[in-house]
Amino acid sequence: MAPPTAPLAGRPANPADGRVPEDPVAFLIEHALGHLFSAALRTAVQYRVADHLAEGPRTVEQLAEATGTHAPHLRRLLRYLATRDVFREDATGAFHLTPGARPLRSDVPHSLRDAVLMMTDETFRRSSAALAETVRTAGPSFDRIFGAPLFEFLAADPGTRELFDTGMASLSGPVDGPVAESYPFPEGSTVVDVGGGRGGLLRAVLELHPTVSGVLHDQAPAIARHVLDVPELAGRWRAETGDFFASVPEGGDVYVLKHVLHDWSDAACVDILRRVRDAVPARGRLLIVDSVLPPGNAPHYGKAMDVAMMAVVEGRERTAEEYATLLSAADFRLTRVLSTPVFPSIVESVPAARTVPRATGGTGDAASAPRP
Repeated sequence: MAPPTAPLAGRPANPADGRVPEDPVAFLIEHALGHLFSAALRTAVQYRVADHLAEGPRTVEQLAEATGTHAPHLRRLLRYLATRDVFREDATGAFHLTPGARPLRSDVPHSLRDAVLMMTDETFRRSSAALAETVRTAGPSFDRIFGAPLFEFLAADPGTRELFDTGMASLSGPVDGPVAESYPFPEGSTVVDVGGGRGGLLRAVLELHPTVSGVLHDQAPAIARHVLDVPELAGRWRAETGDFFASVPEGGDVYVLKHVLHDWSDAACVDILRRVRDAVPARGRLLIVDSVLPPGNAPHYGKAMDVAMMAVVEGRERTAEEYATLLSAADFRLTRVLSTPVFPSIVESVPAARTVPRATGGTGDAASAPRP
């Protein structure tokens, strides 16, 4: 196959904005090889290149000695990553840590190292490679490849479960503070973090609002490694194990579903929302923290994540209108969508008049679905 007729200079034009790429051949070939970028990123993370650059620039020979790799091949890999601002090579041939690569360090607050390892793991790679079958059958590739839905597979595979839990904590960490700062949690209120994992968002909320108390609700494996047991939060929180398809804790004022609904089909989401509706008081609120897809074809984090969800689970990223439809089906009314400085938005809703009787447990097949 002939190479592109001209080298790529920076990022090629994006046809979504109406411009034609200067070199359509190079544009398409670069994107066809996109899987190599994630593989290169994973390789740099596995060899902790960012950690080795923390004290300053180093030559590729120094990096190769520190990482136990082959210097010429390592240079080619880092040169490729540098085309997208992950590391930078100077005129002397030394590589520098860039702002884009700094979160790959393992020793910085809100490191994304574990998130990258999770999202480039074979569970995601193999599922994404089978997208053609996903599009044909309208079912996740993951189930066919690994023999069970994602959360059932995680329950039976402790190693992958650990990778998933640490990866999700890494992915969530950088957004917890900005999300907590973006919503006016009422003074003296009780916040119930439903499916809250290790409690990173709840911790951020409690640290920012000294009069607020909280409840962390999730299954036992996630709660077992919660991050709430710090002296400054003593007496202001409790943890409750449970399954949000069955019930959620009552007595809260603000209920939060962060990175939960995008894992599930519309029917399962309505089931989860109805369990929240059973618990929320008349003057309570529900906050959905997830990507909200904008209209049009401009690049957006959620559009890439939406395809990933399609390959791995029955879930999806949604527009504001789609969230409004789900909420209405569960007797909530969407009141507003708040932007945050990070990729998730906050979809706020309040209880509406009941059209579905209060339930004592989950409904449908989703009630027994395992959760991380």
